[in-house]
Amino acid sequence: MSAPFRAYLRRLVRKGRLEVETADGATHTFGDGVGPPVGVKVLDRAAEWRLLLNPALSLGELYMEGRIVVTRGGLYDLLELGARNLAEIESLPWIEAVNRVRVAFRGLRQRNDRRRARRNVAAHYDLDARLYDLFLDSDRQYSCAYFEYPGQSLDDAQTAKKRHIAAKLLPKDGATALDIGCGFGGLALYLAGVAGARVTGVTLSTEQLAVATDRARQAGLADRVEFRLQDYRDVEETFDRIVSVGMFEHVGVNRYDEYFAKARRQLKDDGVMLLHSIGRNSVPGATNPWIHKYIFPGGYVPSLSEVLPAIERSGLYVTDIEILRLHYAETLRAWRERFMAGRDEAAKLYDERFCRMWEFYLAGVETSFRVDGFMVFQLQLAKRQDGVPLTRDYIAEREAELRRREEARAWVRRAAE
Repeated sequence: MSAPFRAYLRRLVRKGRLEVETADGATHTFGDGVGPPVGVKVLDRAAEWRLLLNPALSLGELYMEGRIVVTRGGLYDLLELGARNLAEIESLPWIEAVNRVRVAFRGLRQRNDRRRARRNVAAHYDLDARLYDLFLDSDRQYSCAYFEYPGQSLDDAQTAKKRHIAAKLLPKDGATALDIGCGFGGLALYLAGVAGARVTGVTLSTEQLAVATDRARQAGLADRVEFRLQDYRDVEETFDRIVSVGMFEHVGVNRYDEYFAKARRQLKDDGVMLLHSIGRNSVPGATNPWIHKYIFPGGYVPSLSEVLPAIERSGLYVTDIEILRLHYAETLRAWRERFMAGRDEAAKLYDERFCRMWEFYLAGVETSFRVDGFMVFQLQLAKRQDGVPLTRDYIAEREAELRRREEARAWVRRAAE
């Protein structure tokens, strides 16, 4: 192990126990020794230098390449140990300088015009739908679940998420609704089949569009739900309700004004919108370079301080804000465990390198929510001050009504499975 790399690890790992084996067979231990040991093997000297110079990008790449191997504990244990230590120390000067440059030039990576937006979506969401079947719930909800109590199953927590969102939207039977970034269609089908709305869902993913359209047909809801391969900016109709779940992270900081101005034009005068997005409980930052390169090109997790000014400029009223803190951490834990259980099937669809990449993605993002202060915010927006009730009591009341409707429409749940 080189002296600079040893000094870097000694400075980084103050808590826990990290055992690092190098290519020459020597083992070095770092940390205060408290807690279960985590072990890794770095297979070559060049990998040490890559980790030293650009750890945010290189750790994931070296794991994908098989040049870093976890020997004790699991990958999640390694990433959590690193995240907890990083949260308590200042970065090395050159790493801090790189981070400042990333923040300064982040707008260039988030130029999500129509062409780039479609290309970026295809890079992630047009993967084989069978991959998502390996780790998502039966309704293919690829966003944060809403855990009402400890130990709730992923399927039930995802149903609770849809119910919670529908309750905040307050759609009347027959109301029109737009689902921006409709994914595999589960929320749109719930709004139509349970909440009684007539829904238009738009997506830029051809794979998701095919699945969603087929599900609407199988559920007998094709006359109440229309799915389109369309950019939200090209939707011309107005709607009683607008919902967007897990899409705002792909808008880009340069386009927040455009996004909310368009939403305001699409809402009818008494309309209500619910925006569900990942956020950061910190000052604005930049997307992790490994995530940008391999998982979500063009993506960004905003701070509320970046979002609320754009809403204010649009003329929309913020009528409710709710922060879901560890709900996504629990969602990701369930996804990670399911993916690992079906890892052999994923390898048949892709290859070992892809499996390592996906494992690193799920484990790494989970640590972001458990350690780094990431959360999910739900913003309820309206065009009028009196667009929603004065107190939040209506949310629980509406959820109870939706539960009764779910029980009377069990076929909606079966159609999702």
